[in-house]
Amino acid sequence: MSTSSTVWHTVKRSKLHGNGVFAARDIPAGTTIFEYIGARISAEEADEMPSYDPDDPYHTFFFSLSSGEIIDGGQGGNDARWINHSCEPNCEAQEDDAGERVFIVALHDIPKGQELFYDYGLIIDDEITDELKAQYRCLCNTPSCRGTMLADPEIT
Repeated sequence: MSTSSTVWHTVKRSKLHGNGVFAARDIPAGTTIFEYIGARISAEEADEMPSYDPDDPYHTFFFSLSSGEIIDGGQGGNDARWINHSCEPNCEAQEDDAGERVFIVALHDIPKGQELFYDYGLIIDDEITDELKAQYRCLCNTPSCRGTMLADPEIT
């Protein structure tokens, strides 16, 4: 069982994309690694915000809650914003029962040094076209890679 003083992770450059989060020690399955935090904004505010990186306009630090509120990890966020996507993740984001907080939890034992990933499963209201899938292209290269960070329509 982790405590608030336990540091399970470190941030460094990822071979997959930009910064990444890595296990600083062996992380047992079921461990709550940390909370995804940041400013709370509305979906409308998120839609109006400019990209943090004009060269990569589809890269955001937004995390949508079931309440409709958005956590913007780019404003007052923590290291959780640096976790990269994978179609074969070793972590998952779990929303609390109130739909107000999100925690990153290990799906299985993660050895020290391994990069942490969760499946972003992005849900877009627009028609899912090949162009849209390409804009949210996945780089994980795992055997089950679906080629996009967008949610699998079979699951959503």
